[in-house]
Formats: sequence, C-alpha cells, structure tokens
Amino acid sequence: MSLEIRSVSKTYGSHRAVDDVSFTVTPGRIFGFLGTNGAGKTTTMRMILDIIRPDSGSIFQDGTSNTSISRNAFGYLPEERGLYPKMRVDEQMLFLAQLYGATRHEASARFDEWMERLEITENRERLVEQLSKGNQQKIQFLAAILHDPDVLILDEPFSGLDPVNAEQMKRAFLEMRERGKTIIFSTHQLDDAQELCQDVAIIHRGKLMTSGDVSSVRQSLGQQVVRFGLAEHEPAAWLEEIPDVTVARDRGDHFELKVPDKAAAQAVLREAIRRDLTVSRFDISYPSLNEVFLSLVRGMPEESKSEVDHEMLVPA
Repeated sequence: MSLEIRSVSKTYGSHRAVDDVSFTVTPGRIFGFLGTNGAGKTTTMRMILDIIRPDSGSIFQDGTSNTSISRNAFGYLPEERGLYPKMRVDEQMLFLAQLYGATRHEASARFDEWMERLEITENRERLVEQLSKGNQQKIQFLAAILHDPDVLILDEPFSGLDPVNAEQMKRAFLEMRERGKTIIFSTHQLDDAQELCQDVAIIHRGKLMTSGDVSSVRQSLGQQVVRFGLAEHEPAAWLEEIPDVTVARDRGDHFELKVPDKAAAQAVLREAIRRDLTVSRFDISYPSLNEVFLSLVRGMPEESKSEVDHEMLVPA
C-alpha cells in the first residue's frame, strides 16, 4: 500500500513542529524516518495515523485519504508505553488484536508464534508492570502486529532494548518485510537505519532535509570514504599531500579518508606502494547516514549543532 505525504505542516502555538514535509513510502520496504529527538518524527507519524490532523497538506494511501482508511490497516508502536500495566500479557494482547478486527483464534495463533520467536513465552501470564523495560517493548511490538496490518508504524522501536533484544527486534522487522509488510520506523540512531532500511527520510527541526533510497542518500554528498590501514600504524602526514585527499579521522588502527572519487582513492594506494609500506586495510565506501546528516546541518545556528551532537550516534 503506497503511502504519500504531501506538503504536510503542523504548528503548536508558535512552534512549527512539521514544516512542509513530503515523501513517499514504497510498499513492502523498510522506511526509516530519521532525526534528533524533537525533530518532528512523532508528530508526522501521528498525522499518518490520523491521530492528529495536519494544518495543511494531505496524506494518501493508494490514492485514498488517510482520514478515510480503516485504522485496522495500521499497526502502531508508540514511543511512550501504551499498555495496561495491571493486565496480564496474554489477555491484553488478545483483547487488543480483537479490537482491530482479528478473530480470537487468529490472534491466539500469532501470539503463540511471536512469543516463541521473541523468546518471552515465560511472560505470557504475567502483568505488564512485572516485565522489564525491554520485554515491555517486545510486548508493545506484538500489540502492533497481532491483527496482521499491512503497514507498521513504529516510533523508536529499539528504545530500552539491550543489544541481544535489539537484534531479535531487527530479525522481526526483516521477517515482517518478507511477509510483504510495509515498515516505517523512527529513530535517532542512524546506524540502525543504515543496517535495516531500504529507504529513508531525514528531518531536522521540522524540515525535511533529504529522502530516497539509502544508497542514493549516502552518495548525495559527492564523496567517498576510504578506510586505509598500515601494518605499522603511525602518523602519516604524506596522506594530506595527495591531491583531493583529506584525513577525516585517525581510528588508531586505520585512517578514514575523504576523497571525491575512486581515482583519488587509488592515488593513496599507489603512494603507499611507492613508499614500500605494507597496507593492512583498504576499502572504499560512501559516507554513513550519520555523516550525511551532520554534513546537512553544518552552517546552522550553534544551538542546533549542539542538539545534533548530543542526540545522534556516530558509528564506530
């Protein structure tokens, strides 16, 4: 089900939470909606779900306004906890699934399957408030999928998850995609998005900065990144002497170099060979989504830069 967001804006008092945002979500793909906390991600998601209405603009799913589409078509995992804390997990999951049109038999079968997949079967009869934060997040994910929606909208789904549970959630995303579901998830952790997503949109302070498939967005800076290591790592001032080569970081066991193209990258390798140095690492890639984001916000006011530095996670 194709989802189109067309020139959507939303204002709260004097605060412009979302400012003329447009993007398209392709069916059957994982779409990352990326930005710092407070960028406008949650507001946009709530407008897609028709929980709140935009001040201007429109949202369509397969050509039909989202205001006319059954809520059953969507599964929603909110950033804040939306479960009844004093209700048993199994009773609550079946109750919510049936509210969204699933039969008790269908919901029960899916519940059993996913409790097993997420390795939380021992929690089925516990009260939600008795669960760890990570297991509550898993249960909230189940609440979003048990009625078998076509589109999943997941707001910061990795919140509260340790690395093991986060990996389980990522596998669940890929499984849902294989089943033909469209997944939209928000995050300020761009390394997660780069790993999982096929398409992304980056929003900052309510404005859409870029969108497209991950490869195109990473290539949009017109740069390439070379990870270059030597058997004996030591300062290499000669790298800066090569035309069009910039040493971005010294990672301790290798250098990260910015180059405009593969020709400049090959010049690094040729110079190392000329100097009779033993190269231990040489690979060429495009800037990460995190690096794209940071590049896009350069030149903004200092308070905005500070906000970015505190919120975004820079991949190692």
